[in-house]
Amino acid sequence: MNTVIEQLGSFGIVPVVVLESAESAEPLADALCEAGLACAEVTFRTEAAEESIRRMVEAHPEMVVGAGTVLTIDQVERAVQAGAKFIVAPGFDSEIVDYCLEKDIPVVPGCITPSEVAQCVKRGLEVLKFFPAEQAGGLAMLKAMAAPYTSVRFMPTGGISTANLADYLGFQKILCCGGSWMVKADMIEKGDFDSIKAKTKEAVEIVRRVRA
Repeated sequence: MNTVIEQLGSFGIVPVVVLESAESAEPLADALCEAGLACAEVTFRTEAAEESIRRMVEAHPEMVVGAGTVLTIDQVERAVQAGAKFIVAPGFDSEIVDYCLEKDIPVVPGCITPSEVAQCVKRGLEVLKFFPAEQAGGLAMLKAMAAPYTSVRFMPTGGISTANLADYLGFQKILCCGGSWMVKADMIEKGDFDSIKAKTKEAVEIVRRVRA
């Protein structure tokens, strides 16, 4: 397994961040690191994503910052140039996956069916995104789908919160969980980084308790 992906597993949670302004990137990175979670997935849903990744990495070189909601090879290239250490896609796109593998860029494609998982297994991938997790059947669906694929672990994202985080992390085939509940857009827009820090600390404590 790639070292960067292993690092995500050590965190147990990956904050999924939507930033409308790159001005919020550094204070957000400060809050996450101070709360003990030096990682983030910055989604390419906004024009600020590329610059936000750059600012987070410059402010905190120790952070494992990746790009999410990546839909094109151009976005892959821009994200990596900005300092992204991994790529996350919402679905399985063979063109993006093959490009990342060719360039030795850690990639976590979204999979929701055994057929998609099989395509990733053929390519040697060991960690896949299960998205949207809760809407697609949650932990029960993931357990059923994961059973035949003994070498694969998952990063469920979508509907994860403090209410079900421990349940997901308790399943041995889950490397880490993606979630936005501790970095909600309204908190970022208001500059409420104290609340972000508090919610992140709570999540970090759940991971510590489950994996102790």
